[in-house]
Amino acid sequence: MSRKTLLTSKEIEIILHRLACQLIENHNDFSNTVLIGIQPRGTYLAQRLAKLLKNDYGIKNLQLGLLDITFYRDDFRRRDEPLEATTTEINFLIEGKNVVFIDDVLYSGRSVRSALTAIQSYGRPENIELLVLIDRRFSRHLPIQPNYRGRQVDAINEEKVVVHWKETHKKDTIYLENKQ
Repeated sequence: MSRKTLLTSKEIEIILHRLACQLIENHNDFSNTVLIGIQPRGTYLAQRLAKLLKNDYGIKNLQLGLLDITFYRDDFRRRDEPLEATTTEINFLIEGKNVVFIDDVLYSGRSVRSALTAIQSYGRPENIELLVLIDRRFSRHLPIQPNYRGRQVDAINEEKVVVHWKETHKKDTIYLENKQ
């Protein structure tokens, strides 16, 4: 197996600041906008962005939620091992709000489709946008595109994007792995 570093810790930090600034440009003080991290892997990115927006950019009343999509996935019953659900933590209303879904890697688009279905249980948003750290643009199965992307990667199907967060792996790094 070969491994290539796509983004270092410093590059990820720069991208996170750029994404935060783009969100501020479009949503100002976030008075009508909520951030929703798609569980499980979008959680770290969503929490990191929320912390940046609050601490570095002075956004006061930022609302962050975490959405579990396990039972909305189209492959829920097709896996050999059972999927483990996480918890959904949305302690606010999304009715009429601008929702920004946040995930680490946009691959086939199926997780985002599941999130679109799952969020309907919490109300009807005014608008939904998608923010991803990595966009694997040639792997889409569904017509889903991000509004905000950290980096676009041209990876073939045998290659896998692996995201390591300092919260779980002691440092931020993103790799492109090839099983050959």
